[in-house]
Amino acid sequence: MGMNRREFLRTSSRYGSAALLGQSLLNGCAVQPSGTVTPGIGAEYQPTRLPTGSLLSLPASEAPIDHVVILMMENRSFDHYMGWLSRDEGFLERGLSRYGSSFSIDALSSQTFIDNTPGGTGAAVDTFHLPADPMANPWRGCGFNDPGHGWKSGYAQRDGGFLAPRSGNDKYALGYYEADDLPFHSRMARRFTTFDRYHCSALTSTQTNRRYLHGAQSGGYNYNYVPLSEGGFQWETIWDRLRAANVSVGSYFCDVPSLAFWGGRMGDIIAPIDQYFERCANGTLPSVTFLDPPFLPWWQADDHPHSDPAAGQRFLRDVFRAFTESPHWQSGAFILTYDEWGGFFDHVAPPVLPDKDGVSAEGYNYAQAGFRVPTIVASPYAKPGFVDHTSYDHTSIMRFLQWRFLGAPAEGAGGDGAPWSLTERDRAANNIGACLAAENPDPVVFDLDDLPLRWATPDCEGGAYVPNLSQQPERGPRTTTSSSTSVPLPVLVPEMAADPVTSGGPGGDFEDLAEIGYFEQVGLRFEASSMAGTWVEL
Repeated sequence: MGMNRREFLRTSSRYGSAALLGQSLLNGCAVQPSGTVTPGIGAEYQPTRLPTGSLLSLPASEAPIDHVVILMMENRSFDHYMGWLSRDEGFLERGLSRYGSSFSIDALSSQTFIDNTPGGTGAAVDTFHLPADPMANPWRGCGFNDPGHGWKSGYAQRDGGFLAPRSGNDKYALGYYEADDLPFHSRMARRFTTFDRYHCSALTSTQTNRRYLHGAQSGGYNYNYVPLSEGGFQWETIWDRLRAANVSVGSYFCDVPSLAFWGGRMGDIIAPIDQYFERCANGTLPSVTFLDPPFLPWWQADDHPHSDPAAGQRFLRDVFRAFTESPHWQSGAFILTYDEWGGFFDHVAPPVLPDKDGVSAEGYNYAQAGFRVPTIVASPYAKPGFVDHTSYDHTSIMRFLQWRFLGAPAEGAGGDGAPWSLTERDRAANNIGACLAAENPDPVVFDLDDLPLRWATPDCEGGAYVPNLSQQPERGPRTTTSSSTSVPLPVLVPEMAADPVTSGGPGGDFEDLAEIGYFEQVGLRFEASSMAGTWVEL
């Protein structure tokens, strides 16, 4: 019999009172810093040396990156979070000085859209700085829709703008943040490498995009499908391939492990986030680590609306600091990305990429990638304040792991059937490791203790929307044509009804999984980490 929602909430919520225990572990897990720290939040880091060469010019076995940490947050677009970079004079001046006259970034926070939403006026509406707006809570967007980020909403936004009739959006989707609103992101972008052509893998919601990160495919589902009858998704993932090659892997969760969607076979690599901090301190992290933020609504720190980014900033600061203070930092890379754009505005049209599921008979184009998402790679081998203009998606991270650990070529699809690849998508993906240097590493990190971080504001009145996963829509039609085209094919989706309005993010999905007995059915038993409530004031 499955655990019902009430039992799940009671089991998880008791750890809210254990937040102090989690904070104690945070304070106690630090070791002598592996990388030195430059103090002061106001002083921009001026490197005494620049990493040189290209990591991909080396044989994979000689690459200096031995430990990779991957963290996927939720539902923010590049212009919404990082548009300020094009107006950061210091960032631009340092980039021109270090990298020459070709240095640039394609970021744009000031845009205008025509309001064609239901009941809209047809007037032009400008994007705006969220914290400067008189709305009740600009940090959470209380009183506004969770911006549309489903299949139909995404196509409406692509074709008609972010206030199109079926966009699922209102004013909130046109808000943006400045550098000082997101201290962790701003310092990371100025110190390490960011990307202005990193797109989410699919023009739809959370779980489809996470499926691409782990398995290089949608499975033919363009929504947050739950594989209850299958006992978890059965196709291979990068985690299966790495384990088969005797590469150590680990996935650490705060309240619910997202790898649970692949069933019980992931049980032996899943552990609570406490163990991540302990392993960082002890120098025993696996070669490849995947992190899940807190998803559940009462301590949510995944950045999904209507959560307050302040909680996410605190979580990001702590997991990154643990890695930089570990012995692994000297040979490590920390990759921060977001699953999808969350319905927030972005001015760059999403590309079409090779895909195993192609275009269905009813026009579902699984080859259609989504809008850009904030992505940063931090490493002693990352170029400071650099912008990579290469086209990437989530499978580009997989492509890096396949090169470093599984025998894939540094670039290109390779030959002999590419046994290292999972699908056409990852085989054709650009390797995100191309952003890293080969020599002259610089391990210096800005002072993470001096970041001016807020505590999250109170929840929006009424709480989070919880979807009913026991009444799922039908699976999208299967592939009938190739996806080799380089332009978006006609789709029927915008002619259908709009996506339902939702709020709250994956936490509601996971609550419902507990109620229908999914975790027990696939053979997974776990409890929320004692640290899950560390990053909010409970």
